[in-house]
Amino acid sequence: MAVEPDLREALKGADLRVTQPRLAVLGVVHAHPHAGTETIIREARRSLPDVSHQAVYDVLRALTDAGLLRRIQPAGSLARYEARVGDNHHHVVCRRCGAIADIDCAVGDAPCLTASHDHGFEVDEAEVVYWGTCPACATDRNHQ
Repeated sequence: MAVEPDLREALKGADLRVTQPRLAVLGVVHAHPHAGTETIIREARRSLPDVSHQAVYDVLRALTDAGLLRRIQPAGSLARYEARVGDNHHHVVCRRCGAIADIDCAVGDAPCLTASHDHGFEVDEAEVVYWGTCPACATDRNHQ
C-alpha cells in the first residue's frame, strides 16, 4: 500500500483537495487491486467508520475522473477499481471465481493494438480481457 504522504501528494498533483474519504479510498484501492465497491466501502470504514456509501461512490468517480484510479468492468461483472493507471495494461479473469490479474501489453506502446480501421477515431486505449480458470480453481476442479 502507498504510504499516506504519497497519497496526499497524488491528490494534490491531480488538483484534488486532500480529504479523509479520498485518502481512505485511494489507500484501499492501492492495497486491494481490482476491488469492487463493497470491498472498498468495507475497508474504508476500517479507518472512517462513518463514511457513507454515497461518499465512497463520489470519491471513486472523482479519483477516476482525475486519472488516479482506473475503473474496469469485465462482461458480467460489477465495476472494479485499480490504482495502476496510464499504461493501458489488460486483464485476465477467472470464469469460476471472478479473480482478476493484470497482464502487460504483449508488444508495443499504448494503445497496444492497432485497429484494422479506426473510422477516423483517435484511438488512445485498447481493452483486452483474457478469460480462463485461475490456478486455485483449476486445482480445486482437478481434486474433485
